Amino acid sequence: MTPDLALFFATSGHSGVDRLAQNLVPALARRGYAVDVLQVRGHGPQFTQVPPGVRLIDLGSAHVYTSLPALIRYLRQERPGSLYCDKDRLNHTAILARALAQGLKAPGTYLAVGTGTTLSLDCAERGWPHAAKTRFSTGQLYPLADNVIVTSRGVADDMAAYTGLDRNLIEVVPCPVVDAGVFAGDFPVPDHPWFQEVDPPPLIMGLGELSGRKDFATLIRAFALLRRKVPARLMILGRGKDRDRLLALGQDLGVAEALALPGFVPNPLDYLARASLFAFTSTLEGLGFALIEALAVGVPVVSTDCPSGPREILQDGKYGPLVPVGDHQALAAAMLATLRQPLPRARLQEAARPYEIEHATSAYVKALALPPRQPG
Repeated sequence: MTPDLALFFATSGHSGVDRLAQNLVPALARRGYAVDVLQVRGHGPQFTQVPPGVRLIDLGSAHVYTSLPALIRYLRQERPGSLYCDKDRLNHTAILARALAQGLKAPGTYLAVGTGTTLSLDCAERGWPHAAKTRFSTGQLYPLADNVIVTSRGVADDMAAYTGLDRNLIEVVPCPVVDAGVFAGDFPVPDHPWFQEVDPPPLIMGLGELSGRKDFATLIRAFALLRRKVPARLMILGRGKDRDRLLALGQDLGVAEALALPGFVPNPLDYLARASLFAFTSTLEGLGFALIEALAVGVPVVSTDCPSGPREILQDGKYGPLVPVGDHQALAAAMLATLRQPLPRARLQEAARPYEIEHATSAYVKALALPPRQPG
């Protein structure tokens, strides 16, 4: 059987692209699509169970660029209806592979390339050699694809302005982040002592890698200000190199006894569902999965106005206040105001509806030029 779609990914195992694949692939399979997941050896995405109609194909290489010959052979032999990949090196490889396998103008596999990164800011962090390479490759190679898929309007506008890529070639497609059952979910009580108390104080929640881009230091500083007015607690889920530094900051600010960093948890929704407030403090995002998850379970949110997802998700502050990046005083004030006057659960969930898996899968079906089919 000729595959309807091939997905060419090489992920870390815990990235946004992993989440995309783990939600999108089963959803496509439920609709009856034949999907091949092309794997670079030693990389994700991983699946706990491979859905019917899905093949995992090892390209036989541990590096993206050296998988080129195998990808060319695959495209010549299997001729999938569409090919989708995400991230710069994969996109370059796929564009070259299709050109060598099928020619630049010959009818064949529809190719969509994607990214979830605000390119100008990401390149600024990585230095000018990376920036020069990225600007050139995006502006010159991506037009050879049939479509460029991104996670938010901010990412799309930035890409076009930074690289000169035609904005009309770039399509914003919502990521499949949350299952429909989450909106009416009955979540088990997490195994943490704070959730065993009868009448606990308000709980502020953060979620993500303990790294500079998530800027949990600003959250802890804002929390210390908030504690002067509200006897709250702060829990940040995730792991990363900044853990010890964040704990030390909490100690210095006198909030150590009200601060918990339990590490990575497999089911963060169980925790989010019992929070009084979710605080999103990133300095840079392509979208903001954790923000969507918090809204989906109906938790009030505050967020930094970072590029490029939160303003779009929260619709310019309609579903939660936006504050400047790194401004702990503004964040504390927004947290206090939101705790005192939270939006209703049903209204908060409205903001997450576009990112429900089946809804977003329909958008991907269209963007990937697949024949329309309804969920099975």
